[in-house]
Amino acid sequence: MRDFQAPGRSAAYCAHGMIATSHPDAARAGLAVLEEGGSAADAAIAASAVMTVAEPQNAGLGGDSFYIHSSAGGAVSAYNGSGRIPAAFDPQAAGVIGQESVHSVTIPGAVDALLRLHEDHGRLPLDRLLQPSIALAREGWLVQPRVAWDWQFGRERLAASPTAKPFWARSVAPGDRIVQPALARTLQDIAVNGRAGFYEGETAESIVATLSALGGSHTAADFAAHRGEAVEPIRTRYRGLDILECPPNGQGMTVLIMLNMLAGLDMAEVWHDPARYIHLLAQTSQLAYAERDRWICDPQFAAIPLATLLSPDFARNLSERLDPERSLEIPPIDEPEHKDTVHLACVDRDGNAISFINSIFTDFGSAIYDEASGILLHNRGASFTAQTGHANAAAPGKRPMHTIIPGLAMHDGKPVMPFGVMGGHYQATGQVQLLSAMLDAGLDPQQALELPRHFAYGGVLEIERTVPDQIAAMLAAKGHRLRRAERPMGGGQAVWIDHQRGILIGGTDPRKDGYALGF
Repeated sequence: MRDFQAPGRSAAYCAHGMIATSHPDAARAGLAVLEEGGSAADAAIAASAVMTVAEPQNAGLGGDSFYIHSSAGGAVSAYNGSGRIPAAFDPQAAGVIGQESVHSVTIPGAVDALLRLHEDHGRLPLDRLLQPSIALAREGWLVQPRVAWDWQFGRERLAASPTAKPFWARSVAPGDRIVQPALARTLQDIAVNGRAGFYEGETAESIVATLSALGGSHTAADFAAHRGEAVEPIRTRYRGLDILECPPNGQGMTVLIMLNMLAGLDMAEVWHDPARYIHLLAQTSQLAYAERDRWICDPQFAAIPLATLLSPDFARNLSERLDPERSLEIPPIDEPEHKDTVHLACVDRDGNAISFINSIFTDFGSAIYDEASGILLHNRGASFTAQTGHANAAAPGKRPMHTIIPGLAMHDGKPVMPFGVMGGHYQATGQVQLLSAMLDAGLDPQQALELPRHFAYGGVLEIERTVPDQIAAMLAAKGHRLRRAERPMGGGQAVWIDHQRGILIGGTDPRKDGYALGF
């Protein structure tokens, strides 16, 4: 039970269906679908489409999406909705791919993922599911507080972009109304024509023209040929639950490596000492992320020894490097920050569950805007490594290493919790912190999401301002290079299915504007 005299909110409880998102309009759209008898997939489509309109700094049709879905009976499916670099891409001519480079725009996979989800698990018509997002784009959506706060960090990049500046380089305040008629037309085209409404015809041609004018190698054929990939989730067992993640090119294996390292420890006892816990998580993250950066790439271009990396022996070998007294010295990683993503968790009245994630990568993606379609394009290609010969080096038709990772927990073959934590590189560590807080410390989803966050990356242990100074001093004494976080670390959503009592318990991150809503 939480302290009702302390700041925070209670977890949401309901009996029939629930959706947890980072945006209130998205939560309301998803709940309406659930109340109409729509599936968890239907609600996820409606909510995600709203976020592509109303969280433009984080999400968009011009980005990528991943999901893991489970029926109430435990039939699991997952989808890798990441796009490829164009077929005519020339690595030598492109050089290092920066965050504003036209070459950072891989073919967007988000629309394909939404349509595949609807085809496989939808009940209600696509046109019905996209109407809330169409209405918001056409009639105007109100800027929420976190969206307004984030916007300031992207204004300089937007102002420097000749395509984005006229529309996006503006000052905004909470409650301002933004109208996007071009995006409304594109969403309506998708609602009526499906794939052809985005990957063919006027929308695709307009996006290709915008990118070509900036020196891109994208073609209409690249868009028409795009297809995501149905994938088999990878998994490990932690505290009696099966934890499922999407396989590479996503970073989900990093979560599983970390959980394997913690599985043999008495984490319930570790939780009583906050400094010890943060120190342990920092070292575990550093070791697991080093393996991530060594191996994760598009598996169609290089073999990844997943069986070895996810084995107990491998985790034990890594754990031998843990030092309870001193921080580890692991060389900093030369990778761009990946901060901007949206995630939602949903369970419908039948017990079907989905964990769904969408991202345009950095703040407002590449800051390349196609005015005719109303679409901001992501810059996921910036996460290709600049290291020549590395498995994650850019090449024609290749998908980059991806940070966005939906998660799903199962028990006895049935779903018990769709979950996710936003925040780019932080996502893997964030998922482990969420799971450990619930499974080792006994917190509910909301309590777990409200805890102070910390992340060891690039030679620095970043801690949120809510980590007490006394704890920070203990960590510094162990040799950690500390930095107080300028911005909140990510966000997160989770819905726990209490099968014994027949109820749902949901949480959504206070670092965002969203809700966990149910009926």
